[in-house]
Amino acid sequence: MIQKSIFAMGMLGAFVMGCSSGPRPVVVGSKNFSEQVILGEIVAQLLEARGVAVDRRLNLGGTFICHQALISGDLDIYVEYTGTALTAILKEPFDYDAQKVYERVREVYRDDLKLEWSAPLGFNNTFALVMTPDRAQELGVTRISDLEEHEATIRPGSGHEFLEREDGFRGLTKAYDLEFSVEPRGMELGLIYQAIVEGKLDFVAGNSTDGLIEKFDLVVLEDDRRFFPPYDAAAVYRPDAVSRHPALGDVIETMSGGIDEEAMRRLNRLVDDEGRSVRGVVSEFLETRGWLTP
Repeated sequence: MIQKSIFAMGMLGAFVMGCSSGPRPVVVGSKNFSEQVILGEIVAQLLEARGVAVDRRLNLGGTFICHQALISGDLDIYVEYTGTALTAILKEPFDYDAQKVYERVREVYRDDLKLEWSAPLGFNNTFALVMTPDRAQELGVTRISDLEEHEATIRPGSGHEFLEREDGFRGLTKAYDLEFSVEPRGMELGLIYQAIVEGKLDFVAGNSTDGLIEKFDLVVLEDDRRFFPPYDAAAVYRPDAVSRHPALGDVIETMSGGIDEEAMRRLNRLVDDEGRSVRGVVSEFLETRGWLTP
């Protein structure tokens, strides 16, 4: 009886293993802020629309947590930014040429880490100087270099970190030969946009994909001397995941070049400002783009 029971259990185990055979789900990750969760959800829903099972590991943590998870195989794909990969992960100096930065990180990731980069998604989440349309028109400012004519009176502001970074106010004033008479005002990031809308500041430094840029219809000044480093978003993924699920390659190709800064700002605003669910916002976005049909 005992031998028969052991035999039956073995047959049951083989049956279960047979039923569960096949490629594992694609494990999709993201860092721990809204834009990242949105991008991870886009990947997940595109895969599910193509019949691929997905294991979501969204809001996982910071850059190094996601990177290590990808290296170890705990993640199959997440979205990274070229400038972050170059400086934070590869520990290489800034380069202000977007194409060179992309080619460099793609080369090192492929050769040394055995990971792949997709083509850029279409937006650069870098720093941006913004003004209200009325104030920009009043001063005749469309480019950062135009600020030089008003450096004696204009009132700048930014988040505290930007004031100290070499790719922030320190480097910016050197690159554009600016000497502001009014000391830049450091504020919490959540307050800087409200400050210019209320007329307390004339321009502020934010991030180019911030949803509040769209909400307040703000003007992004042209970085005409190309000072700010590139932070182009792209998917980083394990090649073996594409081998297991060829549909992942189609998803990567669909996303590449398909999300510009305006679209990313809008998605961020719907989640951060209007409080809508990420899944609902992403589903609506993908339906509008026609991406849910393989």
